[in-house]
Amino acid sequence: MSLHLTLHLAPWLEVVLRAVAVLAAFLVLPLLVGQTEHKVMAHMQGRLGPMYAGGFHGWAQLVADGVKFVQKEDVTPARADRWAFRLAPFVALIPYLVALAVIPLSPRVVGADVDASVVLVLAVIGVGIIGTLMAGWASANKYSLLGGMRAAAQLVSYELPMVLAVASVALAAGTLSLVGIANAWNPWWLLWQAPGAVVFLVAALAELQRPPFDMPLADSEIVFGAFTEYTGLRFAFFLLAEYAGIVVMSLLFAVLYLGGWAGPLEPWLGWLWTLLKGFLVAVVVIWLRVSWPRMREDQLQRLAWVWLVPLALLQLAITAVGVVLTS
Repeated sequence: MSLHLTLHLAPWLEVVLRAVAVLAAFLVLPLLVGQTEHKVMAHMQGRLGPMYAGGFHGWAQLVADGVKFVQKEDVTPARADRWAFRLAPFVALIPYLVALAVIPLSPRVVGADVDASVVLVLAVIGVGIIGTLMAGWASANKYSLLGGMRAAAQLVSYELPMVLAVASVALAAGTLSLVGIANAWNPWWLLWQAPGAVVFLVAALAELQRPPFDMPLADSEIVFGAFTEYTGLRFAFFLLAEYAGIVVMSLLFAVLYLGGWAGPLEPWLGWLWTLLKGFLVAVVVIWLRVSWPRMREDQLQRLAWVWLVPLALLQLAITAVGVVLTS
Protein backbone atom coordinates (compact mmCIF):
# COMPACT_ATOMS: atom_id res chain seq x y z
CA MET A 1 0.00 0.00 0.00
CA SER A 2 2.90 2.32 0.73
CA LEU A 3 4.36 1.75 -2.75
CA HIS A 4 0.94 2.39 -4.29
CA LEU A 5 0.67 5.79 -2.56
CA THR A 6 4.24 6.69 -3.56
CA LEU A 7 3.54 6.03 -7.21
CA HIS A 8 0.46 8.21 -7.12
CA LEU A 9 1.93 11.03 -5.04
CA ALA A 10 5.18 11.40 -7.00
CA PRO A 11 3.62 13.23 -10.00
CA TRP A 12 1.79 15.61 -7.66
CA LEU A 13 5.01 16.28 -5.78
CA GLU A 14 6.76 17.12 -9.04
CA VAL A 15 3.97 19.53 -9.99
CA VAL A 16 4.19 21.22 -6.59
CA LEU A 17 7.97 21.57 -6.80
CA ARG A 18 7.77 23.01 -10.31
CA ALA A 19 5.09 25.49 -9.23
CA VAL A 20 7.13 26.59 -6.21
CA ALA A 21 10.24 27.02 -8.37
CA VAL A 22 8.36 29.13 -10.93
CA LEU A 23 6.81 31.26 -8.17
CA ALA A 24 10.22 31.78 -6.57
CA ALA A 25 11.71 32.84 -9.91
CA PHE A 26 8.72 35.14 -10.47
CA LEU A 27 9.36 36.87 -7.15
CA VAL A 28 13.17 37.05 -7.35
CA LEU A 29 14.05 37.76 -11.00
CA PRO A 30 11.94 40.95 -11.31
CA LEU A 31 13.57 42.28 -8.14
CA LEU A 32 17.02 41.63 -9.64
CA VAL A 33 16.02 43.45 -12.83
CA GLY A 34 14.60 46.34 -10.80
CA GLN A 35 17.74 46.67 -8.71
CA THR A 36 19.86 46.50 -11.87
CA GLU A 37 17.78 49.29 -13.38
CA HIS A 38 18.29 51.46 -10.30
CA LYS A 39 22.06 51.04 -10.40
CA VAL A 40 22.56 51.12 -14.19
CA MET A 41 20.45 54.26 -14.57
CA ALA A 42 22.26 55.90 -11.69
CA HIS A 43 25.72 55.27 -13.11
CA MET A 44 24.66 56.34 -16.62
CA GLN A 45 23.41 59.60 -15.10
CA GLY A 46 26.45 60.17 -12.89
CA ARG A 47 24.73 59.09 -9.65
CA LEU A 48 25.26 56.25 -7.16
CA GLY A 49 21.71 54.95 -6.88
CA PRO A 50 20.54 52.98 -3.81
CA MET A 51 23.36 52.62 -1.27
CA TYR A 52 21.87 52.04 2.19
CA ALA A 53 19.01 49.51 2.30
CA GLY A 54 20.49 46.11 3.09
CA GLY A 55 24.06 47.39 3.28
CA PHE A 56 26.18 46.57 0.22
CA HIS A 57 25.16 48.98 -2.56
CA GLY A 58 21.57 49.06 -1.31
CA TRP A 59 20.82 45.51 -2.52
CA ALA A 60 17.56 45.39 -0.50
CA GLN A 61 16.16 48.68 -1.80
CA LEU A 62 13.23 47.07 -3.66
CA VAL A 63 12.46 44.88 -0.65
CA ALA A 64 12.30 48.06 1.46
CA ASP A 65 10.05 49.63 -1.19
CA GLY A 66 7.76 46.61 -0.96
CA VAL A 67 7.51 46.97 2.80
CA LYS A 68 6.71 50.66 2.31
CA PHE A 69 3.93 49.90 -0.18
CA VAL A 70 2.36 47.34 2.16
CA GLN A 71 2.08 50.00 4.87
CA LYS A 72 0.44 52.59 2.62
CA GLU A 73 -3.31 53.10 2.61
CA ASP A 74 -5.28 51.28 -0.08
CA VAL A 75 -7.63 53.90 -1.52
CA THR A 76 -10.47 53.23 -3.98
CA PRO A 77 -12.02 56.34 -5.60
CA ALA A 78 -15.65 56.89 -4.63
CA ARG A 79 -16.89 56.88 -8.23
CA ALA A 80 -14.69 54.04 -9.43
CA ASP A 81 -15.94 50.69 -10.68
CA ARG A 82 -14.80 48.97 -7.51
CA TRP A 83 -14.54 45.38 -8.75
CA ALA A 84 -12.73 46.26 -11.97
CA PHE A 85 -10.51 48.75 -10.14
CA ARG A 86 -9.41 46.16 -7.56
CA LEU A 87 -9.04 43.31 -10.03
CA ALA A 88 -6.95 45.22 -12.62
CA PRO A 89 -3.51 44.82 -10.91
CA PHE A 90 -3.94 41.04 -10.80
CA VAL A 91 -5.03 40.90 -14.44
CA ALA A 92 -1.86 42.81 -15.33
CA LEU A 93 0.42 40.62 -13.20
CA ILE A 94 -0.78 37.01 -13.43
CA PRO A 95 -0.30 36.56 -17.23
CA TYR A 96 3.43 37.06 -16.80
CA LEU A 97 3.48 34.32 -14.16
CA VAL A 98 1.77 31.97 -16.62
CA ALA A 99 4.21 32.95 -19.38
CA LEU A 100 7.24 32.41 -17.14
CA ALA A 101 5.98 28.91 -16.33
CA VAL A 102 6.36 27.75 -19.95
CA ILE A 103 9.59 29.55 -20.91
CA PRO A 104 12.40 26.97 -20.67
CA LEU A 105 15.78 27.72 -19.16
CA SER A 106 16.98 24.38 -20.52
CA PRO A 107 15.26 21.26 -21.92
CA ARG A 108 14.88 19.97 -18.35
CA VAL A 109 14.50 23.24 -16.43
CA VAL A 110 11.01 24.40 -17.37
CA GLY A 111 7.84 24.81 -15.35
CA ALA A 112 5.59 23.20 -17.96
CA ASP A 113 6.78 21.89 -21.32
CA VAL A 114 3.84 22.75 -23.60
CA ASP A 115 3.86 21.65 -27.25
CA ALA A 116 2.77 25.06 -28.61
CA SER A 117 4.40 27.07 -25.83
CA VAL A 118 5.32 30.04 -28.04
CA VAL A 119 1.63 30.51 -28.93
CA LEU A 120 0.65 30.30 -25.26
CA VAL A 121 3.24 32.90 -24.26
CA LEU A 122 2.10 35.37 -26.93
CA ALA A 123 -1.54 34.83 -25.97
CA VAL A 124 -1.10 35.46 -22.24
CA ILE A 125 1.18 38.45 -22.81
CA GLY A 126 -1.65 40.02 -24.80
CA VAL A 127 -3.97 39.50 -21.84
CA GLY A 128 -1.71 41.50 -19.52
CA ILE A 129 -2.42 44.78 -21.28
CA ILE A 130 -6.12 44.33 -20.43
CA GLY A 131 -5.20 45.02 -16.78
CA THR A 132 -3.98 48.49 -17.77
CA LEU A 133 -7.13 49.09 -19.80
CA MET A 134 -9.30 47.97 -16.87
CA ALA A 135 -7.41 50.29 -14.52
CA GLY A 136 -7.90 53.26 -16.83
CA TRP A 137 -11.60 52.60 -17.37
CA ALA A 138 -12.47 51.81 -13.76
CA SER A 139 -10.66 54.73 -12.10
CA ALA A 140 -13.28 57.38 -13.00
CA ASN A 141 -10.42 59.70 -13.90
CA LYS A 142 -10.00 61.31 -17.30
CA TYR A 143 -6.21 61.03 -17.20
CA SER A 144 -6.47 57.35 -16.32
CA LEU A 145 -8.91 56.79 -19.17
CA LEU A 146 -6.55 58.48 -21.63
CA GLY A 147 -3.71 56.29 -20.39
CA GLY A 148 -5.80 53.17 -20.83
CA MET A 149 -6.79 54.16 -24.36
CA ARG A 150 -3.17 54.84 -25.26
CA ALA A 151 -2.19 51.43 -23.89
CA ALA A 152 -4.89 49.74 -25.97
CA ALA A 153 -3.70 51.58 -29.10
CA GLN A 154 -0.15 50.36 -28.51
CA LEU A 155 -1.36 46.78 -28.06
CA VAL A 156 -3.25 46.86 -31.36
CA SER A 157 -0.30 48.42 -33.21
CA TYR A 158 2.58 46.34 -31.88
CA GLU A 159 1.01 42.93 -31.34
CA LEU A 160 1.02 42.23 -35.10
CA PRO A 161 4.74 42.85 -35.78
CA MET A 162 5.67 40.85 -32.67
CA VAL A 163 3.58 37.86 -33.77
CA LEU A 164 5.00 38.04 -37.31
CA ALA A 165 8.58 38.14 -35.98
CA VAL A 166 7.96 35.12 -33.75
CA ALA A 167 6.22 33.31 -36.62
CA SER A 168 9.40 33.69 -38.66
CA VAL A 169 11.48 31.97 -35.97
CA ALA A 170 8.90 29.20 -35.56
CA LEU A 171 8.89 28.66 -39.34
CA ALA A 172 12.68 28.44 -39.40
CA ALA A 173 12.69 25.89 -36.55
CA GLY A 174 9.68 23.94 -37.83
CA THR A 175 7.99 23.87 -34.44
CA LEU A 176 5.87 25.98 -32.08
CA SER A 177 7.64 24.61 -28.99
CA LEU A 178 10.11 26.93 -27.32
CA VAL A 179 12.29 23.94 -26.42
CA GLY A 180 12.19 22.82 -30.06
CA ILE A 181 13.02 26.32 -31.33
CA ALA A 182 16.03 26.63 -29.03
CA ASN A 183 17.25 23.16 -30.01
CA ALA A 184 16.95 24.06 -33.71
CA TRP A 185 18.86 27.33 -33.27
CA ASN A 186 22.31 27.76 -34.78
CA PRO A 187 24.66 30.77 -34.94
CA TRP A 188 23.60 31.48 -38.53
CA TRP A 189 20.31 32.72 -37.11
CA LEU A 190 22.10 35.73 -35.59
CA LEU A 191 22.29 37.08 -39.16
CA TRP A 192 19.34 35.32 -40.80
CA GLN A 193 16.79 36.35 -38.14
CA ALA A 194 18.37 39.67 -37.17
CA PRO A 195 15.62 41.90 -38.69
CA GLY A 196 12.97 39.88 -36.85
CA ALA A 197 14.96 40.19 -33.63
CA VAL A 198 14.97 44.00 -33.96
CA VAL A 199 11.22 44.00 -34.63
CA PHE A 200 10.56 41.77 -31.62
CA LEU A 201 12.66 43.89 -29.25
CA VAL A 202 11.02 47.16 -30.32
CA ALA A 203 7.53 45.65 -30.16
CA ALA A 204 8.30 44.18 -26.72
CA LEU A 205 9.28 47.62 -25.41
CA ALA A 206 5.99 49.01 -26.69
CA GLU A 207 3.98 46.14 -25.20
CA LEU A 208 5.64 46.78 -21.83
CA GLN A 209 5.04 50.55 -22.15
CA ARG A 210 8.71 51.14 -21.49
CA PRO A 211 10.49 54.30 -22.65
CA PRO A 212 10.59 55.50 -25.34
CA PHE A 213 7.09 53.98 -25.63
CA ASP A 214 5.74 55.16 -22.28
CA MET A 215 3.01 57.46 -23.62
CA PRO A 216 0.32 55.65 -21.55
CA LEU A 217 2.24 56.69 -18.41
CA ALA A 218 3.46 60.12 -19.52
CA ASP A 219 3.61 62.00 -16.21
CA SER A 220 4.08 65.39 -17.89
CA GLU A 221 0.85 64.91 -19.89
CA ILE A 222 -1.54 62.58 -18.04
CA VAL A 223 -0.08 62.42 -14.49
CA PHE A 224 0.64 58.66 -14.43
CA GLY A 225 -1.94 57.37 -16.88
CA ALA A 226 -4.04 54.38 -15.89
CA PHE A 227 -2.22 54.08 -12.55
CA THR A 228 -2.92 57.62 -11.32
CA GLU A 229 -5.54 56.59 -8.75
CA TYR A 230 -3.69 53.53 -7.40
CA THR A 231 -1.97 53.45 -4.04
CA GLY A 232 -0.30 50.96 -1.74
CA LEU A 233 0.04 47.33 -2.64
CA ARG A 234 -2.10 47.53 -5.76
CA PHE A 235 0.23 50.13 -7.22
CA ALA A 236 3.18 47.90 -6.28
CA PHE A 237 1.60 45.05 -8.25
CA PHE A 238 1.62 47.19 -11.38
CA LEU A 239 5.30 47.95 -10.83
CA LEU A 240 6.01 44.26 -10.27
CA ALA A 241 4.12 43.47 -13.48
CA GLU A 242 6.40 45.86 -15.39
CA TYR A 243 9.58 44.18 -14.16
CA ALA A 244 8.08 40.72 -14.56
CA GLY A 245 7.27 41.68 -18.15
CA ILE A 246 10.91 42.65 -18.72
CA VAL A 247 11.99 39.25 -17.37
CA VAL A 248 9.54 37.36 -19.59
CA MET A 249 10.37 39.32 -22.74
CA SER A 250 14.12 39.09 -22.12
CA LEU A 251 14.08 35.34 -21.54
CA LEU A 252 11.79 34.86 -24.54
CA PHE A 253 14.20 36.88 -26.70
CA ALA A 254 17.12 34.80 -25.41
CA VAL A 255 15.37 31.52 -26.27
CA LEU A 256 14.13 32.64 -29.70
CA TYR A 257 17.10 34.59 -31.04
CA LEU A 258 20.16 33.83 -28.90
CA GLY A 259 19.95 30.06 -28.66
CA GLY A 260 18.76 29.93 -25.06
CA TRP A 261 20.95 27.40 -23.30
CA ALA A 262 23.49 26.99 -26.15
CA GLY A 263 26.98 27.53 -24.78
CA PRO A 264 29.97 25.82 -23.12
CA LEU A 265 29.09 22.95 -20.76
CA GLU A 266 25.52 23.11 -22.03
CA PRO A 267 24.31 19.87 -20.36
CA TRP A 268 25.21 21.22 -16.91
CA LEU A 269 25.13 25.03 -17.26
CA GLY A 270 22.51 25.50 -19.98
CA TRP A 271 20.00 27.12 -17.60
CA LEU A 272 22.68 29.60 -16.51
CA TRP A 273 23.41 30.61 -20.11
CA THR A 274 19.72 31.32 -20.68
CA LEU A 275 19.58 33.50 -17.57
CA LEU A 276 22.76 35.38 -18.54
CA LYS A 277 21.51 36.03 -22.07
CA GLY A 278 18.17 37.18 -20.71
CA PHE A 279 19.93 39.46 -18.24
CA LEU A 280 21.93 41.00 -21.09
CA VAL A 281 18.71 41.75 -22.98
CA ALA A 282 17.22 43.29 -19.81
CA VAL A 283 20.24 45.60 -19.55
CA VAL A 284 19.62 46.69 -23.15
CA VAL A 285 16.00 47.47 -22.22
CA ILE A 286 17.26 49.59 -19.32
CA TRP A 287 19.83 51.31 -21.52
CA LEU A 288 17.13 52.26 -24.05
CA ARG A 289 15.09 53.83 -21.26
CA VAL A 290 17.95 56.12 -20.31
CA SER A 291 19.05 56.92 -23.85
CA TRP A 292 15.87 57.70 -25.82
CA PRO A 293 13.25 60.42 -25.27
CA ARG A 294 9.54 59.67 -25.29
CA MET A 295 7.93 59.41 -28.72
CA ARG A 296 4.74 61.14 -29.83
CA GLU A 297 1.62 59.11 -30.59
CA ASP A 298 1.87 59.75 -34.33
CA GLN A 299 5.52 58.68 -34.30
CA LEU A 300 4.61 55.51 -32.46
CA GLN A 301 1.91 54.55 -34.96
CA ARG A 302 4.11 55.40 -37.92
CA LEU A 303 6.94 53.26 -36.57
CA ALA A 304 4.62 50.28 -36.14
CA TRP A 305 2.72 50.37 -39.43
CA VAL A 306 5.22 51.95 -41.81
CA TRP A 307 8.39 50.24 -40.59
CA LEU A 308 7.92 47.29 -38.25
CA VAL A 309 5.05 45.49 -40.00
CA PRO A 310 6.68 45.61 -43.47
CA LEU A 311 10.04 44.58 -41.97
CA ALA A 312 8.42 41.65 -40.14
CA LEU A 313 6.64 40.56 -43.34
CA LEU A 314 9.94 40.77 -45.22
CA GLN A 315 11.61 38.67 -42.55
CA LEU A 316 8.83 36.09 -42.81
CA ALA A 317 9.21 35.94 -46.60
CA ILE A 318 13.00 35.54 -46.35
CA THR A 319 12.56 32.77 -43.82
CA ALA A 320 10.03 30.98 -46.03
CA VAL A 321 12.38 31.10 -49.02
CA GLY A 322 15.27 29.87 -46.87
CA VAL A 323 13.26 26.97 -45.49
CA VAL A 324 12.14 25.91 -48.98
CA LEU A 325 15.67 26.09 -50.40
CA THR A 326 17.23 24.13 -47.53
CA SER A 327 14.52 21.47 -47.20
